[in-house]
Amino acid sequence: MEKVTYLNNIGCVRLFNGTVEVIVTVDVGPRIIRYGFPGGENILGELPEVSIETELGAWKPWGGHRLWTAPEANPRSYVPDNSPVEYRCDNEQTIHLIQRVEQATGIRKEMTVLLDAEGSGLTVEHKLTNRNLWPIEVAPWAITIMNGGGTAILPQEPYRSWEEYLLPARPLVLWHYTDLSDPRWTIGPKFIRLRTDERLKQPQKIGIMNKQGWAGYHRRGLLFLKHAAYEEGARYPDYGCNTEIYTSGSTIEVETLSPLRRLEPDESAAHVERWALLWEVEIGSLETEIEQAIGGFVEQIR
Repeated sequence: MEKVTYLNNIGCVRLFNGTVEVIVTVDVGPRIIRYGFPGGENILGELPEVSIETELGAWKPWGGHRLWTAPEANPRSYVPDNSPVEYRCDNEQTIHLIQRVEQATGIRKEMTVLLDAEGSGLTVEHKLTNRNLWPIEVAPWAITIMNGGGTAILPQEPYRSWEEYLLPARPLVLWHYTDLSDPRWTIGPKFIRLRTDERLKQPQKIGIMNKQGWAGYHRRGLLFLKHAAYEEGARYPDYGCNTEIYTSGSTIEVETLSPLRRLEPDESAAHVERWALLWEVEIGSLETEIEQAIGGFVEQIR
């Protein structure tokens, strides 16, 4: 673990276990801004110049992985986080990042990043704490901006015949701007895929109730996987979504959500993801090829 600068000289901390390196921001955020093999490409996107004006000031996505609150609302979800965060290094592989309480919302955001002793495994714990004097209803929302030029992958529910099971499998949620005829979508019986195309700026987004718990992103032989446990019977945001994917131009996001929680003053809600990064993985174009290429890796992060 060492203090470094990254992304236009922003102060960061680097975790390294001999296999992968993880860089988290401490001058802004918190963000996980890099996840990759030493000397290799960053699987996470980097957006240091992008800025969105809100009622609360300029919000910068920076890139990488962040913690938001769901359901989405502007300006509540877009509270600027361009100031330093407190951080504590619990050991050689663990860093705990604590954002100052947001004055506009009364919410404190925390992120704990734990790198496995070996391999590419990473555990990311997200925590929201209500510092208001009144209850709020909120869900931790873990958003990962990926390095553009690849394809996001979501699992379909396992096939069951009509004779075996009559009830629906899960919701597929669309936004007003979603267009399933857009060529960036590929929807098959085993997977839902969404690829980037820098020429196509019109946003596309879907959400699903994902009982399998995992989502992936493939780019130039790198395979990124994340897993967040599904809670049966829980009430999730966005008509029951716990996984969402979004793209616009070369930007693409892979997102997981926690169930909605009613938080009394000083109560917290946590949401945990497990990550893995694999290299030299070719997924092909057929669903059978994708299933064969990533199936064993998915089992490792459950």
